[in-house]
Amino acid sequence: MVRFRSRRRPITAVVFLSLALLWPLMCLGIRLFPGEGAESEIGDGVRFSEAPEYRNGGECPASFNRELVSSCDQSLVHIAMTLDSEYLRGSMAAVHSVLRHASCPEHLFFHFIAAEFDPVSPRVLTQLVRSVFPSLNFKVYIFREDSVINIISSSIRQALENPLNYARNYLGDILDLCVNRVIYLDSDIVLVDDIRKLWNITLTRNRVIGAPEYCHANFTQYFTDNFWSDPVLSRVFGSRNPCYFNTGVMVMDLMKWREGDYRRKIENWMELQRNRRIYDLGSLPPFLLEFAGDVEAVDHRWNQHGLGGDSVKGSCRSIHPGPVSLLHWSGKGKPWVRLDMKQPCPLDYLWEPYDLYKPNLLRLRQPLDLSTTSKSNSNLIAYANYFL
Repeated sequence: MVRFRSRRRPITAVVFLSLALLWPLMCLGIRLFPGEGAESEIGDGVRFSEAPEYRNGGECPASFNRELVSSCDQSLVHIAMTLDSEYLRGSMAAVHSVLRHASCPEHLFFHFIAAEFDPVSPRVLTQLVRSVFPSLNFKVYIFREDSVINIISSSIRQALENPLNYARNYLGDILDLCVNRVIYLDSDIVLVDDIRKLWNITLTRNRVIGAPEYCHANFTQYFTDNFWSDPVLSRVFGSRNPCYFNTGVMVMDLMKWREGDYRRKIENWMELQRNRRIYDLGSLPPFLLEFAGDVEAVDHRWNQHGLGGDSVKGSCRSIHPGPVSLLHWSGKGKPWVRLDMKQPCPLDYLWEPYDLYKPNLLRLRQPLDLSTTSKSNSNLIAYANYFL
């Protein structure tokens, strides 16, 4: 965990201090480095280096045969993320950061949701993950975009209309039914702390979601005048005291999610939105309508969000003072894009140490053959038949 005490410290000093703190291994796990030149490639020369192999520290439970690890193992920390060609570089960096700072990296299980018709097929994405993280416990689930595309309404930014942004609505249906609890993470984050600390929070009072709340934010801005002027809709929060929370980092009780049929409740709000235009932001407002005011409050250090600027301009922003466990580039600006354009924001340099992307070099290299799927990888892809 890293602590920033004041906004008044010059940003250059903050960056140098942060890099000094974040660059070394900040966990009790052990990492082994791959052989020189180990890398993987997909389409158009997009290339990634193989990550170091992270092993459990001495205080972790006894390790087990990775071939026998099950997605149903309740002793593991379960993490859900989307996986697609557009944000692939961010996803690889996010996974790398989680492993790097985990005290027991071998006791993590990643559930990746990939779009059925992504330009890079789920099968290729599966092999890429395996090649970059050879020891990772994971499974890839295929998300059927046609299941949600007809109830997605236009947003203030086209990227927010991507059907995969709505995959979090269906985690209770997509993931194996034996998965009772999961941490959902966006692809534009990096962790600088042990994720097990977040996993260990308790969801009290029968709550379904845990996330940092921001009660000083102007909550009314997330809904249109059509919503607030309607005497029925405006009373939807009832006795709740609604606060904004960001859906890019959530601890979710999937048992309670399924029991409460929250997938259907969120779809109902999306269908109403198509007819009434009650909000402007993509997938966030339906979560606010269902859960705002009834969220397990998590320490703000677990989502230092907004580092990508707003949804239109993507301007640079400063980090909030206080402890930091997770950095989140929500907003239009993404660190890998700004770094490649040679126009980075100061805080983008905190993302860079986790980047596994290798620029397309002029010398010829032998790319990884991703045209076939090995027998060991074939069990890592699951078609979700939750709409059949």
